[in-house]
Amino acid sequence: MLIDSHCHLDFADFDAERDELVSRAHAAGVSQMVTISTRVKKLDTLLALTERYPSVFCSVGTHPNNAGEELDITADDLVRLAQSHEKIVAIGEAGLDYFYDTQTPADQQTGFRRHIEAARRTELPLVIHSRSADEDMAQILTEETGKGAFPFILHCFSAGQVLADAGVALGGYISFSGILTFPKSEELRAIAKTVPMDRLLVETDAPYLAPKRWRGKRNEPSYVVNTAEVLAAVKGVSYEEMAEITTANAFRCFSKMTRI
Repeated sequence: MLIDSHCHLDFADFDAERDELVSRAHAAGVSQMVTISTRVKKLDTLLALTERYPSVFCSVGTHPNNAGEELDITADDLVRLAQSHEKIVAIGEAGLDYFYDTQTPADQQTGFRRHIEAARRTELPLVIHSRSADEDMAQILTEETGKGAFPFILHCFSAGQVLADAGVALGGYISFSGILTFPKSEELRAIAKTVPMDRLLVETDAPYLAPKRWRGKRNEPSYVVNTAEVLAAVKGVSYEEMAEITTANAFRCFSKMTRI
């Protein structure tokens, strides 16, 4: 049993075969999936998916590359929406992305801090996107935790050891995607080796970043198996043990998510 802790089932890449995709995930042992919000204003689409598929849950939030589009959405709005439906189990994804630089750092940071407030108030995990922003990310997480702890996930982790250590020290989870399986990801695998077992999650970030076994193909939730296999090898445990560990961690992290 595995949980794909981060995918985007609402994306158009899956329109032609969404039913088959969910069935393949189940057949591969992926029992539940969390489809992650990138725009609050598209929440209805995500909720429709959670109602169509019992094994699918969702979040509510604004991706940092869309931050400027939704600065009218307050922390109060996020809290209200998160509490409006039983299958909304997380806040985000929000954070900082200085690689693409499509939104100003100021707008990204404003949106990010609002999402942090919502996570703190709801006690739902904040799904954090961080790219080329390690220093600012660590600083904001440290500052905001000082105002009151909140649960969070550093999703699709591909940053450095310093941010990984800061995330763990502040009580966060580290989620690894197919990037972990890439031949040139030796440094990332070394970081994964240092993350405590009770802070590990696996994800696909589908339709992006298919793991090595399916490199070059559109990613999908069933492919999280390959990431879990590689993570197990890195940590020196069996695949079955890693599946059990990451599943237990997912239910602890997504405390509102029910077992199907």
